[in-house]
Amino acid sequence: MGWIRKRSDKGTYEASYRDPAGRVRSKSFKAKGEARGFLAAAENAKQRGDWTDPRGGKIRFEDYAADYFASVAHLRPGTRQKIEGHLRNQIYPFFDKTPLGAIKPAHVRSWIATLEKEGLAPGTINGIYRTFSKIMKTAVIDGLISRSPCIGIDLPKQTSHEEMRFLDPDQVEALAEAIEPRFRALIYTAAYTGMRWGELAALRVERLNLLRGSVDVVESMSEINGYLEVQPTKTGRSRTLSLPRSLCELLGEHLGHYPSEDGFVFTSAESKSLRRNFYHRHYLPAQVRSGLDPDLCLCTNRQCEQRHRPLYRFHDLRHTCAALLIAQGAHPKEIQERLGHSTITLTFDRYGHLLPSLDERLRDGLDQMIRGARKGSL
Repeated sequence: MGWIRKRSDKGTYEASYRDPAGRVRSKSFKAKGEARGFLAAAENAKQRGDWTDPRGGKIRFEDYAADYFASVAHLRPGTRQKIEGHLRNQIYPFFDKTPLGAIKPAHVRSWIATLEKEGLAPGTINGIYRTFSKIMKTAVIDGLISRSPCIGIDLPKQTSHEEMRFLDPDQVEALAEAIEPRFRALIYTAAYTGMRWGELAALRVERLNLLRGSVDVVESMSEINGYLEVQPTKTGRSRTLSLPRSLCELLGEHLGHYPSEDGFVFTSAESKSLRRNFYHRHYLPAQVRSGLDPDLCLCTNRQCEQRHRPLYRFHDLRHTCAALLIAQGAHPKEIQERLGHSTITLTFDRYGHLLPSLDERLRDGLDQMIRGARKGSL
């Protein structure tokens, strides 16, 4: 328990107690009853395990966020860059000088509404909010605030499946034939393996087994502020994919025509590692030349006032692979393993709208059982 001391020099009552770490905390009150109530509240908070440092809530958000960012050095460079961008561009402008303890759910709701008015996509807003929510949750763990203000927050609905675009095999062929011959095998590999851009850029020749028809996906290439870095895959796990025989033949020809001194399967026109500028220098012009879609919009703005269809992203080749697998009747678990998703839930979230209705499959299966049983009884 704490104790109360009357200060005759000031005519106040000083309430003191020891915090969970054993440090003495004190606060002065004009009335003795207020001091008793303060001590009772502090003791109850300690017993419940939700005691917070009274000074912690006064720490400015930007100061605590800077400490948080320094503590996540273990994250992938790309992830750190994304968090830094969220803080600098969308979070600091709204919360920078605000004390942690002064941030309320109403402020968070107002902030989300502001991001929506700025025209940010739902998926982008959700990602920014996750960064902010993680920081506030960590502040709770550190005992600086009693609870996070990120409660009861309605986020804009994500419609990622509406943003996906899929190519059929003929369109993949047209695109691959329209791009420079050096990158033809890259297009086919992306569309028929579902590998991510970074995984393709980091793929080394020794990871290919064209005789067995397989590829080991072990690493990913990340480009941060102009610097390339090879690191583990997005999920941190490797996987082995089977390759169609025709793709093995294409890759064999590709390796013969475009050898790399650094051992990479796919390289730039200068025989160097692939960079993100491949998209604008080679991929987009190939779409125009291919006649892939007469209504493709060259402005690349997905909200173009002319309502033209946007150009295909390179990542749409990964979505194409998923759509082709589903058309072949692949099980969701097989799709998850091929695409390297961390969980089956992620696969359903991304491509569930393309999968045949499980209820219809159950219905048809039950119907076959009933008909078989009735036939056997006749």
